[in-house]
Amino acid sequence: MAQGKSVDDYIQEGIYGARETLPDERRMFLTSIRERIEFALLQNQVRESDVYPEIEQALKKHRDLKMFLNGNMNYRFLSKYIQLADRYKASYQVVTNKEHNSEYGLVLAHAEAVDKEKITLPKRHADNGAAPSFWDRLFRS
Repeated sequence: MAQGKSVDDYIQEGIYGARETLPDERRMFLTSIRERIEFALLQNQVRESDVYPEIEQALKKHRDLKMFLNGNMNYRFLSKYIQLADRYKASYQVVTNKEHNSEYGLVLAHAEAVDKEKITLPKRHADNGAAPSFWDRLFRS
């Protein structure tokens, strides 16, 4: 028998769509997979007022990077990164998944595997110049 797709494969693909490799990983990393990622920022990191300098340096250094942004987040938090991508002529995509809201707000990924060991960046100082929260004010020592 031939190695190509069977009629049943075509029917299944027509009904359910093309098969996707590592669907859970792709949902988590905004359509990319772990082995291609240069950096990933959590949603609370993207909400900080300043852009992470590591993201800007990576865009300067690697011209092939694509930026994936979590479309479930408010645009005002994403806009500074969209402007950064425009500045370095990097492509970007806003990914919205109604069934799953990823913990990541931004993913910088290569087109090919790079298998970088550490893709997350440490969170900067907690208050980041913002007003202290109700709980911080209440339990301040």
